[in-house]
Amino acid sequence: MYITKYHNVSIIVLCLVFLQTSLAQTTTERSLFIDQLTKIADPVLVNLSQDRLKATMPIEVAPNAYGDRDKVTYLEAFGRLVAGMAPWLELGPDETIEGKLREKYILMIHQSLKHATDPKAKDFMNFTDHGQPLVDAAFLAQGLLRAPSQLWERLDEVTKRQTIDALRATRKISPYYSNWLLFTGMIEAALLKFDGDGDMVRIAYALNKHKEWYLGDGIYGDGPDFHFDYYNSFVIQPMLLDISKTLLETGKGNKSDYDLFLKRAQRYAAIQERLISPEGTYPVIGRSMAYRFGAFQALSQVALWEKLPEGVSPAQVRGAILAIVNKHFQSETMFDPNGWLKLGFNGAQPEIAEPYISTGSLYLCAQVFLVLGLPEQSSFWADPAEPWTQQKIWGGQKVKIDKAI
Repeated sequence: MYITKYHNVSIIVLCLVFLQTSLAQTTTERSLFIDQLTKIADPVLVNLSQDRLKATMPIEVAPNAYGDRDKVTYLEAFGRLVAGMAPWLELGPDETIEGKLREKYILMIHQSLKHATDPKAKDFMNFTDHGQPLVDAAFLAQGLLRAPSQLWERLDEVTKRQTIDALRATRKISPYYSNWLLFTGMIEAALLKFDGDGDMVRIAYALNKHKEWYLGDGIYGDGPDFHFDYYNSFVIQPMLLDISKTLLETGKGNKSDYDLFLKRAQRYAAIQERLISPEGTYPVIGRSMAYRFGAFQALSQVALWEKLPEGVSPAQVRGAILAIVNKHFQSETMFDPNGWLKLGFNGAQPEIAEPYISTGSLYLCAQVFLVLGLPEQSSFWADPAEPWTQQKIWGGQKVKIDKAI
């Protein structure tokens, strides 16, 4: 009788110890992820919130760069960063250390948005000249849609109006016949949500063309052609999801379209999870690899929405995403001495950057941090660690056969 009693007590104690250890581990992982995101964000947001981004931000370009990157690089940095940080900030402020940190960045983005859209500010940004502003206004719009209560509703009315004017000004830029159609669609979705004035023809054209360009098994062409790269994650799948979700929220959407885009994104997320090696590396293929771990935006977004495909657990995605980010952060040349990202993939490798890439472009890497929008108590952060698929396979564990849709 006493043996049973003490045995049960021992089991309870062991369970409590395991739970404590597990919680401490996931808390540490989340804290590390937040530290990595804020390290990337600080040079941009601290300076822009003080109206001195243009005075302080270096402009590193590829050896064969297109001209006038200095006219577009600032909006690139800001828009892409906001899109990646938004879900975390949408959790809002509270009395915890993390909640207070979120409030700090929410207020910095408010101030940054004010300067970026105020024609009288030193850091007023280009929303109209050249083609590139269409791209990064779209990322900015995506960020606002991902955090409407914190990044939009709390804005002062003057900044709201300036932002609407800036987004609307991009209508003069014609998109290329490619994933660029989604940039137009994303901006119009934000105008629909925040101003009631989105152009439904532009939105429908972008969505319908991508339905035509679907190639099968969770993959879209970039325009009529197939490109073996990560643009399904950099742009296509996340924007299809966010646009179709916004249409549903505004009463303009089609539930069958949303379900279709989500089903394909879930398959693509399964493929992305399988691309991550046991060591946390992944194939360097195709364009724009200087965006680094932004290549896994689609996987992070599907995890954020808690819509991971069957057989892919939140804990294994957590481990896989953390592994790839940690791998990159091991490089001693990822940042310059002042904390700005350097052109490259594994550290400073300017030769890997295409002619359209400059310092601001690199901040698309922030998109991998979407999962911080899941609260600390969610299964993504709280579940015990699990090996991801390639760790299981190369570790000799049982796994399910992969299947196309």
